[in-house]
Amino acid sequence: MTRIGIIGGSGLDDPNILKDCKEIEVGTPYGKPSSSLKIGKIDGKEIILLARHGRKHEIPPTQVNYRANIWALKEQGCSHIIATSAVGSLREEIGRGDFVVLDQFIDFTRHRKISFYEDFKDGPKHVSLAEPFDKQLREIIINDSKELGFRTHERGTVVTIEGPRFSTKAESHMFRSWGADVINMSIAPEATLAMEAGIPYAAIAMSTDYDCWKENEDAVSWEEVLKVFNQNSEKVKQLLLTIIPQVGEINLKEKIRTIPHWPKQGVMFRDITTLLKDPESFNYAVEKFVDRYKERKIDVVAGIESRGFILGGAIANGLGVGFVPLRKPGKLPAETERVEYELEYGKDALEIHKDAISIGQNVLLVDDLLATGGTAKAATELIEKLGGRIEEIAFIIDLPDLKGNEKLKNYNIFKLVEFEGD
Repeated sequence: MTRIGIIGGSGLDDPNILKDCKEIEVGTPYGKPSSSLKIGKIDGKEIILLARHGRKHEIPPTQVNYRANIWALKEQGCSHIIATSAVGSLREEIGRGDFVVLDQFIDFTRHRKISFYEDFKDGPKHVSLAEPFDKQLREIIINDSKELGFRTHERGTVVTIEGPRFSTKAESHMFRSWGADVINMSIAPEATLAMEAGIPYAAIAMSTDYDCWKENEDAVSWEEVLKVFNQNSEKVKQLLLTIIPQVGEINLKEKIRTIPHWPKQGVMFRDITTLLKDPESFNYAVEKFVDRYKERKIDVVAGIESRGFILGGAIANGLGVGFVPLRKPGKLPAETERVEYELEYGKDALEIHKDAISIGQNVLLVDDLLATGGTAKAATELIEKLGGRIEEIAFIIDLPDLKGNEKLKNYNIFKLVEFEGD
């Protein structure tokens, strides 16, 4: 299950938003993190909230234990980290309240612990940070921020300074000449450590001021930063709530290959072998099914020959139940039940061992694809002949144009993707 670490993210700890919330204190080999961890669920995703500067903003930037913060999130199983941060704008076009989806940083800190590697006893450890922010997370943030109508800059270089003081005018102009777009006091160490920890990391930066380079603007002050951030905090919360459901999701449709005119002219064959050979996508698909059924009473999973074996076996293993194959005639060695069904041209049949399912057992029926529904309907008849009860029929792909669900209208059907038309 995807578990998302949120650093900052004020407002998400609202009990009306964060469901089943609990708070835990943790330690790490690097000391205590900046705050306790608030753990709960948003839209079915597990969220861990960590306050970078403490719950009351009592920890200055230099004293933040960045190593403990990232380590704590990693130890709690976070697969992704999204950070929020106020930044000062170094560009005319980045106005107050704008979002900047950072893609690069310049680290101008001097006193931070910015690596987990304190020795090279096991060999040198040099992590590449050519692309310090995760591309997929950034794309989600950019797309959602724009769809929400927020003024969004798709890329930006942040210079992270030591603090807690703000820049001199000379420094502010120097950072601008270096190509920095915004300035803050926290992002570079977090991004570096997240990369070392192997956790995809992205940051939502909100511009609150113009630092001190802009001649017709007052120099930045903490009061002004806080004022602008608070005025726009609801936007940050709204963006995070839109982002969270998409984090860790894989577009399975893109993983399925379409082969035109196979096995005959006019057929668009949906080939899942490309999905099966991709371990991340295959595991993701199986987890989707397991998450759906793990709280339901499933006694056995039945899979239809042949790709239903691959999928059904993996789901059964994830649910901790047995697996039953439904096969073409002549493949099962013990005594069988048999059902014939109509094809477009001719007939076919399915068989199941007579002792495969007991009377009253709840059965999850699985296959890779729902087309005309004939094979799946025959499978339901076999299972019910043995006294089993169909809890649901699950597919990776549904081809709704072929109206297979009409043959299965008496059953609950679940699918991960649909292919309509061609």
